[in-house]
Amino acid sequence: MKQFSVPKQSIGDIDFETASVLITAASDVALVVTPGKEAVIRDVAFGSEELAEELGTLLRGRPWADTVTVESRPKVQALLTDAANKVTPRWRQVNHPIADGADLPVMYAAIRVASDGRIVAVGRSLRPIAKLQQQLVEAQQSMEREYLRLRQAETRHRLLFQLSSEAVLIVDSSTQKIVDANPAAAKLLGEAGKRLAGRELAEPFDAPSRQALGGLLGAVQATGRVQDVPVRTTAGRARDFFISASLFREGKSSYFLVRLVPANAGAAPVRAEKSKVLEVVDSSPDGFVVTDPPGNIMFANRSFLDIAQVASMEQVRNQPLARWLGRAGIDLELVFAQLKEHGSVRRFATIVRGELGSETEVELGAVTVPEGEEPCHGFTIREVTPRKARGERSTPSNEKPKSVEQLTELVGRVPLKDLVRESTDMIERLCIEAALELTQDNRASAAEMLGLSRQSLYAKLRRHGLGDLDSLEEEDDQPAS
Repeated sequence: MKQFSVPKQSIGDIDFETASVLITAASDVALVVTPGKEAVIRDVAFGSEELAEELGTLLRGRPWADTVTVESRPKVQALLTDAANKVTPRWRQVNHPIADGADLPVMYAAIRVASDGRIVAVGRSLRPIAKLQQQLVEAQQSMEREYLRLRQAETRHRLLFQLSSEAVLIVDSSTQKIVDANPAAAKLLGEAGKRLAGRELAEPFDAPSRQALGGLLGAVQATGRVQDVPVRTTAGRARDFFISASLFREGKSSYFLVRLVPANAGAAPVRAEKSKVLEVVDSSPDGFVVTDPPGNIMFANRSFLDIAQVASMEQVRNQPLARWLGRAGIDLELVFAQLKEHGSVRRFATIVRGELGSETEVELGAVTVPEGEEPCHGFTIREVTPRKARGERSTPSNEKPKSVEQLTELVGRVPLKDLVRESTDMIERLCIEAALELTQDNRASAAEMLGLSRQSLYAKLRRHGLGDLDSLEEEDDQPAS
């Protein structure tokens, strides 16, 4: 600490009010402490309202040592001892426990200011510095985590690059020289991987291939990706390849990712394999449909066209699948919701509505394919019952539903008002049957049990086709007793 050279001349005599304002302005918190063993805080001044709210009620009238944490009490005692002995003040950090359970760090210097031993402790809050330190620590930890993540990602990519069975080259886009090559590429080109590095990409290929490579790399820089350009090597026994490339950036530089595929093991066998799969799918006895994410048909096999009573694929292409599949437009909404949540649907019972009016009960399986060049949904459709004409119910036309299961089969096929009417008739018929059973077919007792007149009961029996209709007519002919 370096004091004023001539404080009496430069500062002069100042009164207590001025000294108080000066101390308050120069510190965040100032304490006036009485001499003695207890060192009680007689008065407190704060440089900010925030500190006054946090410490105002915790300091005044209490021994200074009682307002700090346990490990800070020896520091408080050292401050008091130095001030009492008029030793040059030293700054010491003490921590005040505050209401929220945290500690408030404050740097104090204590000075004896009166002949009676009173001490003024001037404090500077370390909270801003503590916040900066915490932010620095968090930033360092975040950087270390990110660095570790990048190193792990680099290790994984390097391992994949080395172990890949596909020949891959990394080429500088500005010089068109090979930067790196995996073992598969070195084997195909008949060179060691280290010997390939630094050579021009076009060097192992013949003149027509070099011209094709130039066009390929120029197109990649313009469009980002070009695939399947045929090339031929010149070293040793000439070999034919398909080469594709894509552009990526690393820092301020850009590179080509070049892939080499031998012509005898390249795209043609893959296309042949895909063709076989498509042929099997198209000939499957179960319907198969591929739609885009909104549900418009991209592909449908012959079995689905047959169920939907459609002649050709062109009639369903780009049409919504809901036009043929599902009850009342609600089934597919449920299916798409399940696909979004779980990725697949199994054994979903629904119907296919044919263009000529048929309805076919089917069992639906579905899966979503979110990855790839074009996300899509796939549906397998299997018939579970013979076809029925539109409007035909699973029960005979002259027979009404007799159970809840038969009623639920009608949901989506008939209007709600018809379902309510038929459910009311079913409940009425079941109650009459139960009453007749309890009364051992005594219709008078059954009518009384149901709260009906005999004539009303007979009318309902006729309507529901219950009992012996001839005997009902004979009873109607008899006069009521």
